[in-house]
Amino acid sequence: MSELLDCIEIGPSPGVTATASVIWLHGLGADGHDFEPIPPLLGLPHVRFVLPHAERRSVTINGGFVMRAWYDILSLDFTGVREAEADIRRSQAQIDALIRRENQRGIPSERIVLIGFSQGGAMALHVGLRWPERLAGVVVLSAYLLMTERTKDERHPANASTPMLFCHGSQDPIVPIWLGKAAHEQIAALDPDRPMSWYDYPMPHAVCPEEIAEIARFLREQLA
Repeated sequence: MSELLDCIEIGPSPGVTATASVIWLHGLGADGHDFEPIPPLLGLPHVRFVLPHAERRSVTINGGFVMRAWYDILSLDFTGVREAEADIRRSQAQIDALIRRENQRGIPSERIVLIGFSQGGAMALHVGLRWPERLAGVVVLSAYLLMTERTKDERHPANASTPMLFCHGSQDPIVPIWLGKAAHEQIAALDPDRPMSWYDYPMPHAVCPEEIAEIARFLREQLA
C-alpha cells in the first residue's frame, strides 16, 4: 500500500456510525482545508468526509514554485502533453490507499464517492475510472480528463455504470469549459450505460451555492 496522505476528517455526527465516505480532493496550490466548510452544510450525518493534502511538488507553469499539487503541469498548451504522468500515477496510488483505508474501516467501495475540484477533479475522474471495485459515484468539478489516450484501455468495467456528476463554470479562464464538456462526452461515449449529469454555472474557476446544492442532492441520492 502507498503511504497515506495527511487528511482532515469531518463526520460522522456524534453518536452516529459512518456508513459511507466521501474523499474530496482539492485543487492546485490549495490543501484539504479548501473545502472544509462544505461538508457540514450537506446534511449527511452518516458520512465521513476525508479531505487529503496532496504532496508538495515543483509546478513548472508556476515557475517551478513548490506547492501542493497532485501532479506537475508542464505547459499551458491544452493540445499537447501537459501533465507529468509519473506524478499522476503516484497520486493515483495515494488516493487508492485512502480508499483501501476506508474499506478497512468498514466502508465498502460501493459506499464511497470521490469528489475533486480542478486538479483534484481530474484525479477523482482518473481514479474513479480505474478503481477495480464499484464506487458509489464520482463528482468532477471544473476539471478535465487526464491521459485521454489511455482511458479506453485502462478503465475498469467495475465502474462502467458508476454515476458521475460534472459541474463547470461557463466563465472559467483556468480550465476552459470545453475541456470539461470534452471529458463528459468522451466518458459518455465509452460507457453509454453510465448515469451522467452535466451542470454549468455563470462563474469563473470556483464553486457556487447552486453547485453545492447539486452536489448535496447527488450525494444524498448515491449514499442514502
